[in-house]
Amino acid sequence: MLLTILALIGILVIFYLIFVNFYPSFGGDISEKRKNQYLSSEQFSEGIFKNVKDVPKNQSFSETLKIARKFFFEKVEQGRPNKALSIHQIDSLELANYMGTSRLIWFGHSAFLLQMDGKNILIDPMFGEVPAPHPLLGANRFYENLPIAIEKLPEIDAVLISHDHYDHLDYESIKKLKNKVKLFYVPLGVGVHLETWGVAKESITELDWWQEVYYQDLQFICTPAQHFSGRKLNNGQSTLWSSWVIKSKTENIFFSGDSGYSTHFKEIGDTYGPFDFAMLECGQYNKMWPEIHMFPEETVQASIDLKSKIFMPIHWGAFKLALHSWTDPIERAAIKAEELQVPILTPEIGEPIILEELTNEVSNWWKE
Repeated sequence: MLLTILALIGILVIFYLIFVNFYPSFGGDISEKRKNQYLSSEQFSEGIFKNVKDVPKNQSFSETLKIARKFFFEKVEQGRPNKALSIHQIDSLELANYMGTSRLIWFGHSAFLLQMDGKNILIDPMFGEVPAPHPLLGANRFYENLPIAIEKLPEIDAVLISHDHYDHLDYESIKKLKNKVKLFYVPLGVGVHLETWGVAKESITELDWWQEVYYQDLQFICTPAQHFSGRKLNNGQSTLWSSWVIKSKTENIFFSGDSGYSTHFKEIGDTYGPFDFAMLECGQYNKMWPEIHMFPEETVQASIDLKSKIFMPIHWGAFKLALHSWTDPIERAAIKAEELQVPILTPEIGEPIILEELTNEVSNWWKE
């Protein structure tokens, strides 16, 4: 019996090593040369990137098994919609020819297209069906088609990526996008995945927290988040995670990426606020990992800290990645926002969001 168990473990280890080394979606690995380039970063220490606070805590093997068991075997009431969601479809010609005021289009979860100053900017463009290294390792998104297919998107001026987790950085999406994207802006280390997938090194700009860069008249600022990174078992925290500030001559918006609630929101608000609009993560939370994802009530407080005129809950509505119902994030955020009189926007997936026309509007579309 012992020999049989050891043999099975050995087979699983060999299969994992072959899978990781030959399947491209896992991305690249940070070399020692690359690590030396990150030594000047205040976030890089002992060969890995770290949060300002000492989180997340390293979990024991038994704790990891407990979480895995709950995630894969615990039934969650209304964890997914009863049927595929209906979403807004986008006309490719209208999108390509759009010359109006700044607008955003939400693709669900944390993916956006921002059209600003005549430029097309993608934010965390995860357009794949499953947020996992292989389709068999995850569940499909809540709707059958995207608002627009990747192939019909216009030329993209810039892509902003917050971190390297599968629900934010997708191999198949990058493979389809890379030939129509001029520049990629990513936190330190994330460029190694893009390079592995064939993106030209000169098209990638890696930034540390608080670093600023201009793309013509637009300014992108890589700002802190409280999260973690890694695409396989042995490369956790090898790349940095971040939020983003996007500024034009007339508008100032914030994208949280993934983050637990902490003091960095107030620091960003004091440094770069007030914001006209904030896209703030509000989903995939659990009391077992409170430091790396915000609860909805914390999302509302983050909007206050950022001095945002209006905020939109994101990181929900597309995938089941936690143990709450699929509508719990938006319902709790809307209740707390009303209680604190914080303006909130809840657009449908694919519905254009015109920045100069933002109003406090809760449509409750998820109840339909």
